[in-house]
Amino acid sequence: MGLDDVSQKPHDRLAAWLASDMAAVNALIAARMASEHAPRIPQVTAHLVEAGGKRLRPMLTLAAARLCGYDGDNHIKLAATVEFIHTATLLHDDVVDESQRRRGRPTANLLWDNKSSVLVGDYLFARSFQLMVETDSLRVMDILANASAVIAEGEVLQLTAAQDLATTEAIYLTVVRGKTAALFAAATEVGAVIAGVPEAQVVALRDYGDALGIAFQIVDDLLDYGGTDAAIGKNTGDDFRERKLTLPVIKAVAKADAEERAFWVRVIEKGDQREGDLDHAKALMAKAGSMEAARAEALDWVARARSALGVLPDHPLRGMLDELADYVVARIA
Repeated sequence: MGLDDVSQKPHDRLAAWLASDMAAVNALIAARMASEHAPRIPQVTAHLVEAGGKRLRPMLTLAAARLCGYDGDNHIKLAATVEFIHTATLLHDDVVDESQRRRGRPTANLLWDNKSSVLVGDYLFARSFQLMVETDSLRVMDILANASAVIAEGEVLQLTAAQDLATTEAIYLTVVRGKTAALFAAATEVGAVIAGVPEAQVVALRDYGDALGIAFQIVDDLLDYGGTDAAIGKNTGDDFRERKLTLPVIKAVAKADAEERAFWVRVIEKGDQREGDLDHAKALMAKAGSMEAARAEALDWVARARSALGVLPDHPLRGMLDELADYVVARIA
């Protein structure tokens, strides 16, 4: 089930509440992704930025700042920064994963080439750091620079852990914190920091973003085996074909008998995948109850996210962030 398949859409209510801010963010993104000398940069960037993404991460920055009473304009720069970092990582990820679809469209590396995707991603990282500097906040720069490093570290760890059946749930969580939760946490944390609120509220919003990001990624991993192409914006089964050890697979491997483990060794570690293997993998996960167990963990992280909001001011945006956490898991209800 995708974000658009549920009648209640907290992200739409959030977008409506933040409409004027998001318009300013989009205008800033359009201005800063321009290039005087390399027209391919805005071409590649626009292909991904304008592909209908929900802009969830920059909205989290705007929501955190407004929830904390911020009335300046640096949150616009920070939201654009967060979106540029996210877009840069997507461009790089699609090259690493040799992906062909992103948000329901052909990937930039497929339409252009790997070199263009990598270099445009580098350009967006550079633009993001320019925007950070303009806020004149060393703490904000530290948070976002650290998040960028953690994202890269998580991706490198995934390269070594993804096809190793010895990968544990703890290693998986480290990867998820890097590739997804780090930017969610940074997005909400910098919104609070720029508003100058007490440290307890900064920590609360960081913890909310961290827990939301982990739940979000677990759900994405589940959708790869139980969703539809339209729901996830890529081909279902891509994680299996790319031999990624995601949470439902890790849990199934942990309960596998000798014959089942031999199957996982063949398709994940050795990459010898045959007709019908994806269906067999789903059957093994159903037998092990690993999809249900992974969903339970996603629900636990959602509960942590909602709990973190308790110290924040009573505000409509707080209610929307609370609903958004529930909504993440509603995609697999």
